[in-house]
Amino acid sequence: MDIRRYTKTAMLFHWAIALGIFANVALAWIWPYITDANVRPAIDTHKSIGVTLLGLAILRLLWRFGHKPPAYPPSYHGWERTASHVVHWGLYLILFAMPLTGWIMDSAYKNAATTPMYWFGTFQFPRIGFVMTLEPALRDRVHDAFGGAHSLLQWLLYLLVLIHVAAALKHQMQGEKELQRMWPG
Repeated sequence: MDIRRYTKTAMLFHWAIALGIFANVALAWIWPYITDANVRPAIDTHKSIGVTLLGLAILRLLWRFGHKPPAYPPSYHGWERTASHVVHWGLYLILFAMPLTGWIMDSAYKNAATTPMYWFGTFQFPRIGFVMTLEPALRDRVHDAFGGAHSLLQWLLYLLVLIHVAAALKHQMQGEKELQRMWPG
């Protein structure tokens, strides 16, 4: 059977982003249960991964525009192709919206000016300056609104990843080499 595969670069972006998302979800789930001394490092790591994911999302989208993905196997129904496009573009949207809402929320944090953010402990990563200088009551509303959006997007992310994985497994079990299209090797 002919397997129409993604490029090695597309695979690298896919799996690096998937790993980053998995790590960030795990961090968000565990920090309510870790000691106070370890919460700040976990949150800082979450922010560093989020900013990295934003950069990877930009690169992945640029790669995607310049490199057409492989065609779907002929056995895929029209509705499956449409659903696949909707899920994929929804995931792209979330890859941008999650880090941006988190970055805006973090920039609106009341102690942002006195709590620097470091990218994996190496260099200080800037916050969004005009958000930090908003009038305190408005800044608090921005913090809460973008925090709420960030949480809402989390649930949409879970749903889209579930659909994405379930569809890939469904096609794999029906005899299509779906996993091999994106798996290196």
